[in-house]
Amino acid sequence: MLAKPIHSLTPFTLLDYPNKSACIIWYAGCNMRCLYCYNPEIVLGKGAITFSETISFLKTRQGLLDAVVFSGGECLMHKNIVQQIKEIKAMGFLVKIDTNGSNTTVLKQLINENLIDYVALDFKATKEKFQKITKSDLFQQFEKSFEILLKSNIQFEIRTTYHSELISVEEMNEMVSYLDAKKYIGNYYVQSFKNNVATLGDLNSSVRIKENEFSTSSNFKVTFRN
Repeated sequence: MLAKPIHSLTPFTLLDYPNKSACIIWYAGCNMRCLYCYNPEIVLGKGAITFSETISFLKTRQGLLDAVVFSGGECLMHKNIVQQIKEIKAMGFLVKIDTNGSNTTVLKQLINENLIDYVALDFKATKEKFQKITKSDLFQQFEKSFEILLKSNIQFEIRTTYHSELISVEEMNEMVSYLDAKKYIGNYYVQSFKNNVATLGDLNSSVRIKENEFSTSSNFKVTFRN
């Protein structure tokens, strides 16, 4: 029986790869259980699509799409992900990875073999809040992935989902200071939690962060996605 690692496909997006047209491959499963996660059906569910079916779809998009986004769940936890990315890269697509930073070995291999072009790295929380929000002890792995990206030539962004019950304004400002201390110079996207959607955690509504309470940085740009 063929493995079905992929939950679903989004055939077209102009929002998920900067200035490029792309499709999204949503890999089932994740090694975190973030309370605010919008994709419980992907994180907790099983795959429905084989990789060969995905390749068949992508053959119809060659010359039409610029890029393929690997997302989830956590795409880098899948055992054949490097080979799968290699096949798609060989088809002429740019490759973007959405990751929580937990699989440092695979991330480093992908960079060393020039298999990825862009990375979106989730900055879930401060070290002190990380376990509470993600239900995992993977902050050290996130830090290592961040360091790997800082030392690479790969273009990448940092992103955080803000829920007022989970992260305080003070903690958000600590996260800005953390990025500053690491000499980050890219884009930092702060996404306000969308109320009234299904999530992994039983959360109350979030109050949007007031941008005038938020620290700015001279080294990188903070962009609010509301």
